[in-house]
Amino acid sequence: MTPKICVSILPKTVLEALRSIERAEDAHADLIEIRLDCLEDYSKLSDVAVHGETPKIATCKLQRYHGKFAGTETEQRQMLLCAAKNGFEYVDVDLNHSTLNETVNELKSLGAQPIVSFHDFAGTPNTAELNSVLESAIISGASVSKIVTTATRIEDNLALLNFTSAASRKAKIVCFAMGELGKVSRLLSPLFGGYFTFASLERGNETAAGQMTIQDMRAAYELLGLK
Repeated sequence: MTPKICVSILPKTVLEALRSIERAEDAHADLIEIRLDCLEDYSKLSDVAVHGETPKIATCKLQRYHGKFAGTETEQRQMLLCAAKNGFEYVDVDLNHSTLNETVNELKSLGAQPIVSFHDFAGTPNTAELNSVLESAIISGASVSKIVTTATRIEDNLALLNFTSAASRKAKIVCFAMGELGKVSRLLSPLFGGYFTFASLERGNETAAGQMTIQDMRAAYELLGLK
């Protein structure tokens, strides 16, 4: 098997986004997440969406969810819908969004695949709670269910990998733990049925705690005999 890697970037300008997309493609990223949190000009999202050949994910994280977008939830929603209208293949919507079902349906009508995401920045819930989150994402109409927790002990990786293996039989799932202790699950989740995992373009440009570079991930997969 070939694990899929999504490179996540957090550009401030469209030009920066275009250059980062080119670098991510040179590194053979399978997907590219464009974090719209810091983008200064949203009038040229179509330029970003059509640049290059790699499928792109539009994500915009509110400050209360550890993102950098200072606007309202309504403004965030409009931006995500705009991204779908301009050709992004995937759009990430938080499971706790107040208009989740409506937004998911509208994204689908615009031709985008909604990624319904859940983040726990404090720890890793037990398996029953993880299953409850997954069911909520599936019921909402998610094309991809993304469940990201925080590893507070190394054993959290094993719990998440076992959960991912079972969950992948029900849905397309992205699941791993953040933090230094969560690197094991970041790396191995695609081997346990995860749809893809995340990486940074280079050291110093991580968009989440514990993120490895795509180069380091590719090297690790090669050592494991995976390409």
